Amino acid sequence: MEISDDKIFKIALVVSLVGILGLIFTSPYIEVKEVAISEINKNMIEEEVSITGVVEKVSKSSSSNTYFLTINDGTGQIPAIAFESVVIELENSQTPIDIFKNEKVIITGTITEYNSKLELIISDGSSIKLAN
Repeated sequence: MEISDDKIFKIALVVSLVGILGLIFTSPYIEVKEVAISEINKNMIEEEVSITGVVEKVSKSSSSNTYFLTINDGTGQIPAIAFESVVIELENSQTPIDIFKNEKVIITGTITEYNSKLELIISDGSSIKLAN
């Protein structure tokens, strides 16, 4: 039995559609890993994580609208970076970034390394919220 190019194309199309539909239906159930700051290491670079801690310091870059937040969860500290797009999203939702200072927050972001130090890049405006 010979398989024609047309049959191979149809099989590939069906398998692709099933895979895409599987991703669409399962993606809401995928959760970001919640970690303590002391658990964050260089093996986690480019991994998305969630941390809960107190914002001890909020400072603005002198050259842009980027903010640097120092987060402490009792096990350690890590800088969290809110680039201009995140700051704009927060401001549009009537939430200035300064409101988080000295507050307990939940932040979701990506671990990166800058100048040999690990930091958390805040994903978007909805990725930082006050903890209960």
